[in-house]
Amino acid sequence: MIGSDRHIGIYKMVAIAFAVATIAVSCKNKIAQTEQIDLEATPSQIVENIVMVQSRNGLTEYRMQAPVLMRYDSDPKDSYDIFPEGLNVYGYNEEGLLETSIVSDEAKHTIKDGEDMWSAYGNVIIKNFIKGEQMETDTIFWDQKEKKIYTHCYVKLFSPDGFMQGVGMESDEMARNAVL
Repeated sequence: MIGSDRHIGIYKMVAIAFAVATIAVSCKNKIAQTEQIDLEATPSQIVENIVMVQSRNGLTEYRMQAPVLMRYDSDPKDSYDIFPEGLNVYGYNEEGLLETSIVSDEAKHTIKDGEDMWSAYGNVIIKNFIKGEQMETDTIFWDQKEKKIYTHCYVKLFSPDGFMQGVGMESDEMARNAVL
């Protein structure tokens, strides 16, 4: 009986030593993998099915929807968000009515040195529902500080007055006064 207790004790020590060795080896491999991650190229946050609302004095100014938001902020002075599966932006007028929408295949929001810039690209469609106008282009920029949208790309403008096209466009952020 005394001999079998001794064998059980040895088996327990061997089992414990094996478990500790396994944990140490597996943790060492994970530390090496962690050191290989490029934090500049890795999003710090991924959000699915996001809806953002900006309001002032109880009235909605903008509503944004996206299937995926990927935030990169390893450098606080140069952070940005990417919307790889598209972005829908809806702008409301002073009476709370939906006035403008911007839809794109992809988008990026950059905050750098106090600038707050949005860019949307890939099948960009801008509609002003009140004026009955629609613009189509490949890329649009939205400067929130200056409250304007613009592009240097080819633009098609459909309106009740007819069809226009050109290269480059500038307008206020609600697409009320587009100039091609």
